[in-house]
Amino acid sequence: MLLNSHELKSRGGKIMKKSLSRFISILLVLSVAVTLSFTAAAETKVLEGTAEGFGGKVTVEVKVEDDEIISVEAYGDKETEGIGTPALEEIPQKIIEANSTDVDLISGATYTSEAVVYAVNNALNPEEYPAPDFEEVEAETQSLEASELYQGFGLVNNGRIGPGKDNTGTQVYSFNEVYANVLFDEDGKIVFIHIDELEVATPNYDGKAMPHLSGFPPQGGYNFDEDHDQEIEGKTPATDEYFLSEIDGWKTKRERGENYVMSALGTWADQMDTYEELFVGMTVDEVEEWFANYTDQNGRPIKADSEAYSELNDDEQEMLADVTSGATMSLSDGHGYFIKAIKKAYENRFAVEKAEEAVSFGFGLDHNGRIGPGKDNTGTQVYSFNNVFVNTLFNEKGEIVSIFIDELEVATPNYDGKAMPHLSGFPPQGGYNFDEDHDQEIDGKTPATDEYFLSEIDGWKTKRERGENYVMSALGTWADQMDTYEELFVGMTVDEVEEWFANYTDQNGRPIKADSEAYSELNDDEQEMLADVTSGATMSLSDAHGYFIEAIRASYENRIDLNLNIK
Repeated sequence: MLLNSHELKSRGGKIMKKSLSRFISILLVLSVAVTLSFTAAAETKVLEGTAEGFGGKVTVEVKVEDDEIISVEAYGDKETEGIGTPALEEIPQKIIEANSTDVDLISGATYTSEAVVYAVNNALNPEEYPAPDFEEVEAETQSLEASELYQGFGLVNNGRIGPGKDNTGTQVYSFNEVYANVLFDEDGKIVFIHIDELEVATPNYDGKAMPHLSGFPPQGGYNFDEDHDQEIEGKTPATDEYFLSEIDGWKTKRERGENYVMSALGTWADQMDTYEELFVGMTVDEVEEWFANYTDQNGRPIKADSEAYSELNDDEQEMLADVTSGATMSLSDGHGYFIKAIKKAYENRFAVEKAEEAVSFGFGLDHNGRIGPGKDNTGTQVYSFNNVFVNTLFNEKGEIVSIFIDELEVATPNYDGKAMPHLSGFPPQGGYNFDEDHDQEIDGKTPATDEYFLSEIDGWKTKRERGENYVMSALGTWADQMDTYEELFVGMTVDEVEEWFANYTDQNGRPIKADSEAYSELNDDEQEMLADVTSGATMSLSDAHGYFIEAIRASYENRIDLNLNIK
């Protein structure tokens, strides 16, 4: 049907009116929706939370919109400047990005990091995360007061036949190094303790992330369970490169972290933290007494269903319940002799000068393998490995207040160094060339027995423990030379230590010699300083004999806030 012009205009007008009406209605709906949206978005909750930090109270202000954390501000004027304070800035940002408090902590600022996380949890869920009673916190802080501070390091080594055998019937072997870093007050009470351990096994052990050693390349490798399925796939490569790579990959039980979960109680580190907390405030005698009274024949805390437990009083049972809620592993067995290491730390303790300045502690460890030194008279290669230990206290500026360095060097028994600790590999490999009387002539092979394997490790001594048996030059023992470097580094930051090393040592890591071109380019003050240093130490600070500068850096990166009150 055709429409004339009048009808067309009329119908078009009606269509336009309807369209306009619909358009206005849509706009009104959208306007209301947008208004409601902006109204809802404008509802922001502002929550406050508190926690106990390293130095005192840590508070946070948390802003939440629709269950999303949009802002976190953290405050803690008692936290250590430059050490704890970065956590006040970085942890809130991590929480915002993750919209969760399940975030990685800041290395070296553990206490402050944990405090910020707890304070946010307290703001979000105060029933599950109650605010601390700061009167109790203050009382606890006062209990750590001391007028003097003593620093100790204890190392205990042991070999182990096991754990178990592989599916071919070949024995697994392992060795453990326990490191106890302890601070004592003038009465011998523990005011701070940090324990770690290195466990190294033959590669036929299928433990996840277990550090391995296959013996030494001339012995031909060792059975290897490569995919941890309890089935041997073959032998490890008998090469120098593989030997070095195994040692380069060694990690302590703390470093293994979530790869070393022991039970429902958590990781090895979680359990050791429980014991450390228990021992603070005790003397070593009291630690040994506690161990004698409250652990079983396997060195584990007494179980609640045992006869020994039933003979304890209520307070003792309650104490054990607290302990076993966090730790049940042994404190003294083939897995590691922790009580012995704590006692050794006490026996090795020394007074800390300017102890009142110490605000953080760090433990640094560095491992390296070495092809050498040299070969024996039959042309068989000598192999060795070095473990460097650094135990350091820092002030609030990151300067070294006190430092202790030691090293364990272990060589194959064809090395003729006096009092050198030895490892012959593992018994199924048949022993290793042995220069028994240190005359640079091989006398045969070491016994390929379990007893000899254990005796070698039992005899390991650090370079300090070797004492007068490790005289390096007219300058004295290894310990004398390291004492010189330790004295030099006190008062420096780690950056300054590395700068000193870069400026004043040669390509071998030794202090620049007075007859060198590099020495002639130094000014009078620098030459005088070097003369003082080289009157007491000329050995390298970073080479295959030991990477000391790297271990000092690691001690700084691993530092832990201290909560001490030294008067």
